[in-house]
Amino acid sequence: MQVKSLSFRLLVSAGLVLAAFFALASVVLEQGFRESAEQALKEKLQVYVYSLLSAAELKNSGDLSMPANLPEPQFATPGSGLYGFIHSAKKNLVWRSPSAIGLNVTPPPELSAGNSAFLLAEHGRYALHYAVIWKNVVGVEREYIFTVTEDAQFVGNQVERFRETLRVWLLALGLVLIFIQLALLRWSIKPLRIIVKDLEAIEKGRKTHLDGDYATELDGLAGNLNAFINSERAHLERYRNALADLAHSLKTPLSILRGCAESFSVNKETVKEQIFRMDEIVEYQLQRAAAKGEHKTTGTVDLSLIIKKISASLGKVYIDKNISFDMAVPEQSLIYYDEGDLYEIAGNLMDNACKWCRSTVKVSVTLNARKGRRNFAVLLEIEDDGPGIPAGKLAEILKRGVRADENIHGHGIGMAVVYELVGLLGGLLEGKKSEALGGMKWSVYFA
Repeated sequence: MQVKSLSFRLLVSAGLVLAAFFALASVVLEQGFRESAEQALKEKLQVYVYSLLSAAELKNSGDLSMPANLPEPQFATPGSGLYGFIHSAKKNLVWRSPSAIGLNVTPPPELSAGNSAFLLAEHGRYALHYAVIWKNVVGVEREYIFTVTEDAQFVGNQVERFRETLRVWLLALGLVLIFIQLALLRWSIKPLRIIVKDLEAIEKGRKTHLDGDYATELDGLAGNLNAFINSERAHLERYRNALADLAHSLKTPLSILRGCAESFSVNKETVKEQIFRMDEIVEYQLQRAAAKGEHKTTGTVDLSLIIKKISASLGKVYIDKNISFDMAVPEQSLIYYDEGDLYEIAGNLMDNACKWCRSTVKVSVTLNARKGRRNFAVLLEIEDDGPGIPAGKLAEILKRGVRADENIHGHGIGMAVVYELVGLLGGLLEGKKSEALGGMKWSVYFA
């Protein structure tokens, strides 16, 4: 596993989170166990206090006496770890158990009768103090504080054993969870590995596009990558086509110029005409090859503004026809396309409409159009009142080099360019007779 890989980063992140969680859980569980052990010890010491109370006797003289044999044998064994003390109300030591001989006695805290206090006393011992008021049968009354202490080693040993057991189990559980996390990460990132392998297959030529069954979150990525791959291939193919078209288109002018080379002065006008034509061909093919034919993901283009600019230019080019432009275009129609491609599509269609119309060209733009079961961002419609194109010829004029009328000047590839560009952009091009003007109507659906 590489250090820079997503799997490594996710595994390290999950490991750190687990380590922090287990550390906090260990502290909380250990503290909880310690409190539980202390509570158990307190209850145990409470029982010892009651046993001392049951064994003590207040004499008629007011003195407190304790029997030689105590209920708990540990009180009679020196150094047993269990010690008992009785103090008077003035905190004077009245009695100590045989097990507490030689120990320093810590005075009890201030307590009222019937109350108790559980404390961690000096020298590492837990102590339970219990205050009582004792009254014998003759009415003598005394106040005492019974204290039972036990070494903290008992609780410490329990906590230490619990800590060791807890660490072992948490470590084992952490390792198991890390392995489970690793397996889950490999399973979760498997779609990414699949798409990487498919990209490598495309790079090596074994595949043409991403066609795997990817995760839902990767469908958009796969679609965009496929669009990018198709766009680059189409761009390269258009360069090849443009070069082929350029070579083919220059053959005839070059042949004519070759024939005119011997008598240049006689064929001066012919030479000029062919040179002008060659210049037009080169310029057109360069523009054609440079058209991107792809969606833009950074910024939009205003189709309405482009149409207005084209109509203004065409009005000057065809000023002799005095064309009337019927514009049904919104103030703004933003679309994610390359500006050059939109100029190529709209310019060719509007130029053809101006070329064939009698006096009127209608241009309309509709946002959020629908065709069949597909939704489109924009619908561009261009109509003219010219003679139109027979239905049988519509498919033919979309081919390279085919013109509707050979008497009209042109190269016969303008509509082929439009058709190819619209297809590359994922749109739809339709041609039919205009019901409003009687001529041709072209509809371009932009995806």
